[in-house]
Amino acid sequence: MQSSDLVSSFAEIAREKGIDRDTLQLIVEDVFRAMINKRYGSDDSFEIILNPDHGDMQVLHIREVVEDWDVFDPVTQIEFTAAKKIDEDFDLEDEVAEEINIQDFGRRAVMTAMQNFRQRIRDIEKENVYQAYSELVGEIVVGEVYQMRRREVLVIHNKVELVLPRVEQIYRDRYRKGDMIRAVIKEVIRDAAGSPQVIISRAAPVFMERLFELEVPEIDEGIVEIKRIVREPGDRAKVAVVSYDERIDPVGACVGMKGSRIHAVVRELGNENIDVVQWTDDKHDLIKRALSPASPVQVQLNDDLEPPRAKVVVKADEVSQAIGRGGINIRLASALAGYEIDIYREIAEDEEDIEIQEFSDEIDPETLQRLRDIGCDTARAVLELSREELMRRANLDEEVAGHIIGIIKAEFDEAETEADG
Repeated sequence: MQSSDLVSSFAEIAREKGIDRDTLQLIVEDVFRAMINKRYGSDDSFEIILNPDHGDMQVLHIREVVEDWDVFDPVTQIEFTAAKKIDEDFDLEDEVAEEINIQDFGRRAVMTAMQNFRQRIRDIEKENVYQAYSELVGEIVVGEVYQMRRREVLVIHNKVELVLPRVEQIYRDRYRKGDMIRAVIKEVIRDAAGSPQVIISRAAPVFMERLFELEVPEIDEGIVEIKRIVREPGDRAKVAVVSYDERIDPVGACVGMKGSRIHAVVRELGNENIDVVQWTDDKHDLIKRALSPASPVQVQLNDDLEPPRAKVVVKADEVSQAIGRGGINIRLASALAGYEIDIYREIAEDEEDIEIQEFSDEIDPETLQRLRDIGCDTARAVLELSREELMRRANLDEEVAGHIIGIIKAEFDEAETEADG
């Protein structure tokens, strides 16, 4: 293969991969210097002249002319007689620049050069992908699903493979090859071989934030700011927003006319329920708003604990709302406010009740804590729940739930009997 043919092949590969001219020139020179090093042990006495635009290249071997019997290093020196054969005008101590034909290196060396060139191109492609997508972390991309695996979905974006792991998916989503999906770039990492892996997510809070930016001009313009988002992807989310213009209601701006703006976000997220609340630096008010749709009547903070805790009292008929199905509302409210929230039922002044702790001789400590965790801090709060509801919310088996209800009812029956007597 002629040097011009080899350089032309290199240039064509570089054009296909989008490699610029200067980078191509550096790579080609490095590849040929590696060939020279392997054959001669050094490339110090060689000069490479390259014009990748026209496919022209010269490899010149530069040596000093010395007496015929004074050659100590044939790589850097040439005998006077040999120099004269090249040009009669050469004299001692002159420099002889002799062009080397690529074919002289042999077919194997040329093939090795081609492999090295391709590897260098791949390395540059990997670095370009890493740099380009690292700058896009936190931004939304639209890609095409091309392969579904057990633990991940592979998506193509601008000919680059993106990975959507199972933990970053909305569990209700179902994907088919060819589907177009939106996701946010979560991170770019390198695998064991140094290849970049672009991780995308539909479950990250920042994905919801970017969707709101697309749907709500006030957020995009900086008039309304999203202070915090907490999610249980596919089920429910809470978004705290603040307005820097007193004329604009931040919650109304996010919801839109007849819910048009928030519905667009909800549809993209598989009908995930979204509560939008107004942010405040007052922790008492923030906790009250975070527990929506419940309306707490009292909030007591304890910042001395780690994490800090909040005792929240709600009306008896709002305990279930405050806690939410499976405890989701209280979990999200705790995450939004930055406090571990304990829900307590409001007790009427004329109502007789018993602290659940009074049953510690008949109910084990772990079960008592489970009851308190779901807001059942008194005996009547437990009796307001059916056996099935108590089992589901406190994660109790049927026998334990029945035992708890039985001993509490027996306590009240005994008290009523004593009162009647």
